[in-house]
Amino acid sequence: MNMKPVIVVHGGAWAIPDDLADSSKLGVKNAATFAFSILANGGSSLEAVEAAVRILEDNMAFDAGHGAVLNADGDVELDAIIMDGKNLAVGAVSCIKNIANPVMFARTIMEQTPHIMLTGSGANKFAEKMKIKKVPTEELVTENAVKEWEKYQKYKQSVTSLFNTEKMHDTVGAVAIDSKGNISGATSTGGITNKMVGRVGDSPIIGSGAYADNFIGAVSTTGHGESIMKVTLARQVLFNMEKGETPQSAAEHALEYMKNKVHGRGGLIVVSKSGEWAAKFTTKRMAWASVENNILTYGLNPGDNFQEKLDL
Repeated sequence: MNMKPVIVVHGGAWAIPDDLADSSKLGVKNAATFAFSILANGGSSLEAVEAAVRILEDNMAFDAGHGAVLNADGDVELDAIIMDGKNLAVGAVSCIKNIANPVMFARTIMEQTPHIMLTGSGANKFAEKMKIKKVPTEELVTENAVKEWEKYQKYKQSVTSLFNTEKMHDTVGAVAIDSKGNISGATSTGGITNKMVGRVGDSPIIGSGAYADNFIGAVSTTGHGESIMKVTLARQVLFNMEKGETPQSAAEHALEYMKNKVHGRGGLIVVSKSGEWAAKFTTKRMAWASVENNILTYGLNPGDNFQEKLDL
């Protein structure tokens, strides 16, 4: 099989403020461009989505890895998932600490253990065994994340009373199809500010934060985790595609279903087995970018569809 490679990435669906708009757009453009170069040189979709998400985890503009937000105790707990559509292999981590690139650790779990997900202290012990580099918490936290957390502490309000799916940082992800027709997806997050210690959102949950199947496509989601889990948003998109819907229609209907059913907002990226893709969201903004045929397409606001020719 000789397919046209495609990569799509997102940097989270929320009310991205103007002071983060340019860095968010640049971040997703850089991640998509680098990941596409892997695909263009014959690399696998799994390598591409891991690389894209790793780049976003290293970028302080996003809530994943570096740039993660703080939980109720002022600590950082990270979640991630990666899935190979060729054989439905999955690796995931939840509530891990001091790991700069959770998506890389998730792939290690997929390839080096018989399990799908490791969590908390057990996951961190395995990371030490696998010699995955630890970083101090301070390295992962931005000044803005600290200010957000201090605001919650000052007003003694819970995440429930202050939470707004329009205003919270949230999640990064990538989906891709390679020249052999293999499809993969990955998602990573630092969660939501002031979340309860031990809270796990949708990102590392198979079928919610991500899903990939060569026979259908791949999806990575972003938004209100509890809402996404209730409707298994990633799999919902693929169910719609199995019924014959295009990626665009499938994404729109799944997001509309979540909004109507549980009043949740969010966004997602999807690529089909034929290389069709979509980036849709119901929040004010979502940073996203895709590359196919050496054309970089990206956006931030509803209706955006900017394009640049890449010289690869």
